[in-house]
Amino acid sequence: MFDIEASLDSRLLAVPRNRPTVVFPEALDARTLEAACFLGRFIRPVFLASEGDVRALATRDLGHLGEDRVAYTLSESAYVHPASRPDLIETFAAASVAWHQEQGRPLSLDEARAQVSEPGLFGIWAVKLGHADMVVGGAIHEPKAFFRPMVDLLVQRSVACEAGIFVLPDEHPEEVYPHNIVVFGDVGVNATMTPRILAEVAVGTCAVARDLIPEDVLPEIRCAMVSYSNRGSDEGPSPELVRQAADLVPEILAERVKHAARYGTIHIRGEVKVSVALSRRSAGLYHADGLPWEGGPNVIVCPNLDMGNLLYHLYATRFPDARKFPVMFGLWFQGVDLAMDCTPEDIRLAVKASVMRLHHYGEWKRTPKDTFFRRHRVLVLNPGSTSTKTSVFEGDEERCTEEIQHPAEALKGFEGRPITEQFNFRKEAVLRFLADQGLGLKDIDAVAGRGGLLRPIPHGTWNVGESMLEDLKAGKRGEHASNLGALIAAELVAGSGKPAFIVDPVVVDEADPKVKITGLKELPRRVISHALNQIATARRYAEEHETFYERINVIVAHMGGGITVGAHRKGRYIDVNNGLDGEGPFSPQRTGSLPPGQLIDLCFSGKYTKAELKLLNKGRGGLIDLLGTADMREVERRVEAGDAEAALVYEAMTYQIAKGITALVPAFEGEAIDAILLTGGMARSAKLVGELGRLTVALGCGVKVYPGENEMAALAKGALRVLSGREVAKDYSAAN
Repeated sequence: MFDIEASLDSRLLAVPRNRPTVVFPEALDARTLEAACFLGRFIRPVFLASEGDVRALATRDLGHLGEDRVAYTLSESAYVHPASRPDLIETFAAASVAWHQEQGRPLSLDEARAQVSEPGLFGIWAVKLGHADMVVGGAIHEPKAFFRPMVDLLVQRSVACEAGIFVLPDEHPEEVYPHNIVVFGDVGVNATMTPRILAEVAVGTCAVARDLIPEDVLPEIRCAMVSYSNRGSDEGPSPELVRQAADLVPEILAERVKHAARYGTIHIRGEVKVSVALSRRSAGLYHADGLPWEGGPNVIVCPNLDMGNLLYHLYATRFPDARKFPVMFGLWFQGVDLAMDCTPEDIRLAVKASVMRLHHYGEWKRTPKDTFFRRHRVLVLNPGSTSTKTSVFEGDEERCTEEIQHPAEALKGFEGRPITEQFNFRKEAVLRFLADQGLGLKDIDAVAGRGGLLRPIPHGTWNVGESMLEDLKAGKRGEHASNLGALIAAELVAGSGKPAFIVDPVVVDEADPKVKITGLKELPRRVISHALNQIATARRYAEEHETFYERINVIVAHMGGGITVGAHRKGRYIDVNNGLDGEGPFSPQRTGSLPPGQLIDLCFSGKYTKAELKLLNKGRGGLIDLLGTADMREVERRVEAGDAEAALVYEAMTYQIAKGITALVPAFEGEAIDAILLTGGMARSAKLVGELGRLTVALGCGVKVYPGENEMAALAKGALRVLSGREVAKDYSAAN
């Protein structure tokens, strides 16, 4: 049986996108809540009930799902009991009065308030007025209480229809429907029937089928428009009406093909009897237009509401293991109508299908209003040696960004002076960036700066306060451009009452004392690493698996100019090599760990000065020293061209990274490792990723790849976790 859910999942996850806001008026229906617990990667759920009631239902009825899945979904959701939002009640009621007036059905304001206070209508109006993107209901609402108002208020076309998608189990004879996939289109949603409406329904139903079923599964969408009888339209479309509709189909379908070439695989026939549509044997004998059906139709447009319902429930009853779900056409993906006997699986498939079509058309960007999920605006600063990366995020979405380059001539005057001397120079560059975007500090909710060289601290988001600023200004633990991140952030929000943060700086250290002991008392290990991207990558993996950083065990290998390999156990960053000072695998620019005796001899050989050795260790070592380049792409080209020296160095570096990964197994003290996560610029190499997967297969966990450094998004998300109340910012003290 075709796995339609896996197909939907893979397409939804193929490209990172914003998640639409989806309202569930039937939040206290256990089936609905269970379905929502499998949708967190794709939507932002809004439950129209109190948080306490939703959590009580989850505790009572959803224990079989596992604590992590339920807890994650509930943490990502909004809870709105309509009575708790009188502001929205008034807005929706006023809009309802105006709408009813336009329809010639006057309604008093009190009547409107009473109506929109009911969760079903509250959810529909929330979508209509842009507070949410989709409403899902019908499982416990009668059609007149949800379906009809939804269609009336949200219809975007002159015609609407509801398609029922079935993927039948293997026990159903496949010769009837190719791949056992059939789609039923229901004309009964429309109060009247004309040839134009019928033709639109047929094309719309086929478009739904084409959007949801990949072409490599169903190369063609073949549709049969069923005519009911010669008695006319009282019981359904007559043969004559169907013929007229068929004549209009090419024009309507051509418009679809202009929008997307995939619709060119749709073929529609009219005036087909029910027996022909449902029987391949009859279809093979039936030649209405002189041509036989090639394998029969996979889309059937039913002549009336009764037949559509009959076929849907007949197949649902006969094949309870079938994958089935409804999809609305004509509402611009804003509504999902559920059958009252639906299962949690039916609900989640229906929502995924509608979300996929929402994205598929490329017109939806984000929820128009941030009523239920506030899109805080965060300015992100990441100072580097010759640039200051600057971005503005609105919620999870990066709205604008620039890597502000600082030319060598501009920086020449700061040579040999403390990094803090560049403070005003860099701050003015950031202010110019904001001005160029038409933004001022009044438009920003918080500033997140890259954390600098502070005392060792736990991971998390930290308030920028006086103690932190004093440490960074003094530069006691080192001079680095990242020290400016917190200094500029604090200056920008000074006197505004808005917060300034740093997130997971390089000095994050949660390692046990045993990790830092060496055989020389004077040289304990220091923990300095790519903590920001290490932890952000682990968090991203947790989110994708609908759980929390605090509940996973992963090894993260950040592979860039420097390489750090870290162990993350249940929310603690417990071990990592000091990539800054040269521990661990050699990298494109760093030597990695060296034989101590030979290094001592080299230091006292007189061949190099201290400064030259430091540069070799970090900056001119690794691939640069071995092969004369830090460009992994060039190294791989040389390997492919048969360069034996490049091949040996490449193999050695891959081996050392794999050894660094497997060496962290003891850090988990016998607990299972969930995954190895590869990140950084080198993670874009399919060759390197493949080799690391092969060399670490004995660990028994999979390898997941997150290319790039993702630092700006990581800084923004750290601030957003605090602003949204999901994390409490920590306060820094130089004394502890």
